[in-house]
Amino acid sequence: MPIMEINIRKLFHEVRTPVYSSDGANCFDIFTPFSGRINSFDSVVVNTGVAFDIPADYCLLLFSRSGHGFKNDVRLSNCVGVIDSDFTGSVKVKLTSDSVEDFYFEAGDRIAQGMIIYAPKILLNEVDFFDKKTARGENGFGSTGN
Repeated sequence: MPIMEINIRKLFHEVRTPVYSSDGANCFDIFTPFSGRINSFDSVVVNTGVAFDIPADYCLLLFSRSGHGFKNDVRLSNCVGVIDSDFTGSVKVKLTSDSVEDFYFEAGDRIAQGMIIYAPKILLNEVDFFDKKTARGENGFGSTGN
């Protein structure tokens, strides 16, 4: 499968180009050109200083870094960020600390990870009932087991 190319803009001189940390990585690391602190049980908006030229029918999904969560109890405030193809500004993430200790980050640190995915427009049709019958039907939480 060919590699997809996406144009980016570095909005500050200090911005690092997002990179994949390993050959098997599905998300690329996104860095911040700024240093900062998240106070205990608080949130802060972190500017990545990079803008993406996302093609139509695609979006950029932003995720927390697992190391932040497992080692420092830090996560994206909205859990998963969605950057639409018509947004061309600087990508920012809001990080929340669920820790009793402050979290410090330095300029050049990995602050989030991103994945470009196909997201076609969908025509939603309103109907009175579904033709499809399934074993689960409308049964919800816990209906398929533990």
